[in-house]
Amino acid sequence: MIEALQTALGPRCSTARAVREQHGRDESPFDVPPPEAVVYCESTEEVSQVVALAAQRGVPVIPFGAGSSLEGHLLAVQGGVSIDLSRMNRVLRIDAQDQTVTVQAGVTRMQLNRELKDTGLFFPIDPGADATLGGMAATRASGTNAVRYGTMRENVLGLTVVTADGSVIKTGTRARKSSAGYDLTRLFVGSEGTLGVMCEITLKLYPVPESITAAVCSFPSVDAAVQTTIQVIQLGVPIARVELLDVNSVRAVNAHDKLGLKESPMLLMEFHGSPASTTEQAQTVQEIAHDFGGQAFEWASTPEERTRLWTARHHAYFAALQTKPGCRSVTTDTCVPISRLAECINETVAEADASGLPYFIVGHVGDGNFHVGYLIDPGQPQERETAERLNAQLVARALRLEGTCTGEHGIGLHKQGFLLDEAGEGALSLMRSIKRALDPHNVMNPGKIFQL
Repeated sequence: MIEALQTALGPRCSTARAVREQHGRDESPFDVPPPEAVVYCESTEEVSQVVALAAQRGVPVIPFGAGSSLEGHLLAVQGGVSIDLSRMNRVLRIDAQDQTVTVQAGVTRMQLNRELKDTGLFFPIDPGADATLGGMAATRASGTNAVRYGTMRENVLGLTVVTADGSVIKTGTRARKSSAGYDLTRLFVGSEGTLGVMCEITLKLYPVPESITAAVCSFPSVDAAVQTTIQVIQLGVPIARVELLDVNSVRAVNAHDKLGLKESPMLLMEFHGSPASTTEQAQTVQEIAHDFGGQAFEWASTPEERTRLWTARHHAYFAALQTKPGCRSVTTDTCVPISRLAECINETVAEADASGLPYFIVGHVGDGNFHVGYLIDPGQPQERETAERLNAQLVARALRLEGTCTGEHGIGLHKQGFLLDEAGEGALSLMRSIKRALDPHNVMNPGKIFQL
């Protein structure tokens, strides 16, 4: 297989140990041997060629974007070849009148918005990391803007996909709706590379708001911040972003980004609309926050002030890692109905505090989604055991409250048992049937989502 790849791609097929190790690790706590080879594809045709070679020989292929996944999605658990799509980074077509864009899978969200800068449009899905759009579609990512703009599921209109035998198919159109046959686009979005390799993606775009205002507000407790969020959502305030940072996260970003934020639980919010509407939204939220003990409500209306605050939020993960040098994070996320959010977070905080393990909480709480990172010493197995126990308890709680085991991270390796708890054996059996039908030789990112 490697000889065939080197003949086809020359130096863009690498077996160097450093390159393989780079492509054999993500932000999950798993240690898995790296892939046997890494190929750098530059077109859909090259991806098709690589997958066809792999299918003929029964060799696993694992799509790779930015390497920022958290649940072990890109790990070569059965060996094989990592297909690096980062060089497929062209914006192919911008249709400003229709508010759509078609990109190659290696384009990152920040790159896309830079190229859209002069169109008056933007792409709002923001998972925090500067992930590739292919990776975001593969994990059905969402992030900070989901409360207003939805997730990748709602924003992908069509795909160009290389299937398990090397064939190239197209799904969807640039039209905003269709009732033509099975919805293959939604089948591939969220499939984590187990059904095919997404090479081109057509996305919805949105007008840049006339006015954008950000605000931060500190609270005496996590519960008070969450109760404020619930009231805001239930009153129908069209807030664009509402992010929770617990005191551990605030303390970490203060140290990392040299900020002076009050070190207590905090909501970071953003309002989109006309100048009058954003002011009205912010004032309404400020009044609600005051009822729950909210203090130090600060506005950030200039782009520089907003960027400073949101950069701090996006750095929360790496800032937290620096609070315990040499640590790794067992990171998890769940999502529950908004009315059950306070109960879920309060019980999670109590368990984490009682464990004695350092942790941090950040959350896209406007849609009931939050993340917990348990900081462990990789040389102390008991810390990993404690983190996994807390993770299992959190997921069980979310399912009890009619939520999901993952709001946006995906299943990967880490949450396969939880998927069975959530969906049941009947649903998993149907998923396996789809996998076998589309990938009969199990070469597409095998060992992820569920075991065959």
